[in-house]
Amino acid sequence: MSSLITTLAAECRPATVAEAKQLAELPWSSLWLEAAAHLRDQGFGKVITYSRKVFLPLTQLCRDRCHYCTFAHHPQDLDTLYMSQDQVLQTVETAATVGCKEALFTLGERPESRYPQARSFLDQAGYSSTLEYLGQVAAAVYQKTGVLPHLNPGTLTSDQLLHLRPVAVSMGLMLESGSERLTQRGMPHFGSPDKVPAVRLKTLEAAGELQIPFTTGLLIGIGETRQERIADLLNLQDLDARFGHLQEIIIQPFRVKPGTGMSYAPEPDLDELLWTLCVARLIFGPKMSIQTPPNLSPDHLPQLIQAGINDWGGVSPLTPDYVNPEAPWPDLERLAAETAAAGKHLEERLTLYPRYTRDLSTWVDLNLHAGILRLMDSDGFARPDPWISGFSTQLPEQTLHLIQSVADPSAEIRDLSEKASAGLRLQEEEVVKLLSARGSDFAWVCQTADQLRQQVCGDKVTFVVNRNINYTNICAFKCQFCAFSKGKTAETLRGHPYDLDLTDIGQRTREAWDRGATEVCLQGGIHPSYTGAYYLKILETVRTACPDIHIHAFSPLEVWQGAQTLNQPLAEFLLHLKAAGLNTLPGTAAEVLDDNIRQIICPDKVTTAEWLAVMRTAHSLGLRSTATLLFGHIESSRHVARHLLRIRDLQTETGGFTEFVPLPFVAQEAPLYVKGQCRRGPTFREAMLVHAVSRLVLHPLIPNIQASWVKLGHRGAQAALQVGANDLGGTLMNESISRAAGASHGQETTPQQMINLILEAGRIPQQRSTLYGIPAP
Repeated sequence: MSSLITTLAAECRPATVAEAKQLAELPWSSLWLEAAAHLRDQGFGKVITYSRKVFLPLTQLCRDRCHYCTFAHHPQDLDTLYMSQDQVLQTVETAATVGCKEALFTLGERPESRYPQARSFLDQAGYSSTLEYLGQVAAAVYQKTGVLPHLNPGTLTSDQLLHLRPVAVSMGLMLESGSERLTQRGMPHFGSPDKVPAVRLKTLEAAGELQIPFTTGLLIGIGETRQERIADLLNLQDLDARFGHLQEIIIQPFRVKPGTGMSYAPEPDLDELLWTLCVARLIFGPKMSIQTPPNLSPDHLPQLIQAGINDWGGVSPLTPDYVNPEAPWPDLERLAAETAAAGKHLEERLTLYPRYTRDLSTWVDLNLHAGILRLMDSDGFARPDPWISGFSTQLPEQTLHLIQSVADPSAEIRDLSEKASAGLRLQEEEVVKLLSARGSDFAWVCQTADQLRQQVCGDKVTFVVNRNINYTNICAFKCQFCAFSKGKTAETLRGHPYDLDLTDIGQRTREAWDRGATEVCLQGGIHPSYTGAYYLKILETVRTACPDIHIHAFSPLEVWQGAQTLNQPLAEFLLHLKAAGLNTLPGTAAEVLDDNIRQIICPDKVTTAEWLAVMRTAHSLGLRSTATLLFGHIESSRHVARHLLRIRDLQTETGGFTEFVPLPFVAQEAPLYVKGQCRRGPTFREAMLVHAVSRLVLHPLIPNIQASWVKLGHRGAQAALQVGANDLGGTLMNESISRAAGASHGQETTPQQMINLILEAGRIPQQRSTLYGIPAP
């Protein structure tokens, strides 16, 4: 009898219809819990999610008469029939200050069809229906607070759903029960026209047709049988198989409420709840989110986790659960602690689950994209803190503490870390797993990277004294992440167009040398009048001004462009550059080496293959280079994984990269961010994790991982030294590209400041040359 349970777990798949129907006949045992937990872990690992929400009971009037409900009231029992828009906005604004990102609108169904007072209120306010008022208030919440609306207005027609879609990031409707018996006289749903199962299923189907992310689930213990629950879950499974729109399945236990028609009905016991949770997991398999409210079973949270859930639902630090007012929300610290005690990590999500954030154009109205992107990280979870690359000087203490905590990783993360530490090439999916690490897994990855850094580089932290000379910000290209370049119509961006003449370039080079610089880094926009011949003149100017300075110049884009303007093969042009004094190339213009991303952020730039071709050719001619990654905009962990592996593979072939430099995206002035089409840079966790994973993936081929103090700030760069970085880059003297994007961490860090930073981090400072040697005195 237990073979079905073990088969579903071993094959890691959802139950078929025939298999699901057998579940009601199988004996309950711990085997169910083991199978459900295994399936959950295959889909969600060690992460249990929740949404930090504010609960908004827009109206507690309802035309239905559910016999277990205390949410619905008669007009004479309410001080106000509807929350006013000002009341809603004031509540949400307060909620935003305590971190709420979801505005949950819950309301009774069509009260104006039952109560003349509701009809009168709507008429006086100028609304044809409660749903029209809901749409207006939800739009105001999003526009004025940025908090994301989730709507639970009850059963809806396709037209009504379509009307609300532009103001709802997600919506929900509990099926509760598909049993027609429960609508008969003497049963819980008698006298409730909106609880007719066919009506509710029709709403769920219409939502799928309209591609609206939806939450739904069952209310158990109101008179339904186990067989009926299974039938309901199969109906929901079929809907999701057809449309893919069900974000989660909620299993909510009935709780007795005094004064209701079911005040003396028995509540489902813990085993009944655990059985239903396990059945839901077995029927939906590893990929569906299964949720149960923690406030309805507060003394049994570890057991609920054992039964295969991966989500606690919405939890409010401000407002009560108006549907279950007798059951206070658990304190978030307690929820995190109990989740951790069960071997899981509590992670905040948005009202939109991560898998839907990866395809916003399909699932969410365009009007709402900017707000979602502003609040999410690269995996679609909620940003956990206010840290912003290029700006923040205060680091998130929780993340810093986690990095230093005693790590108890999953077996998979431990194995992958060991594989990388042995110098073996990881596969794309394996790198994605590392980049998705959270909680104790995140700590383990960071700590393993730091151990590798110590093994390879010791405790020395290097830096180079250099000067950036960005010779022009006039650029014919239209990279959407860049606020540095200026065209004829770009003067509304930070600064104004400029083009340094050769005399100025030579003078700046000599000034750098006189101030102790051993390197000048030369890059600029792709000026429409620049040719390969002009790049050669720049080199000649610099070499004449300072014969012994190291010239680190020209991104692969500039090299490619220069060769094209002279109609020369790459190798020939690179040889001319080398003869004119070029020593090494910066690995910029890489951004993300994935053409799906490049097509959006830099569609007219060199392709992935072209960038790699420039570097391959340069390395073959004895010109070494750095390599970079720009992350925190529209890319996912998978794109970063591909980038890292492409860099590793080329390094295996040529050995020409001296260092790898992760560059956190500075969003504030970037066109893509200003237009609401990308995230606001990486989270601090992501910034640290990318440095750590870079160390692991590129080991032992690229020994140097650089932290950009311009993007991370001084304290952020010091933190990166704890997760695998061993280099702080250049002193710069004149950094202007990040500054143009809005960064405020300064244009220069002097050599003495670099030394102090490194000493404060408990490391040994070492000035280096561009090629990681000891600079000549």
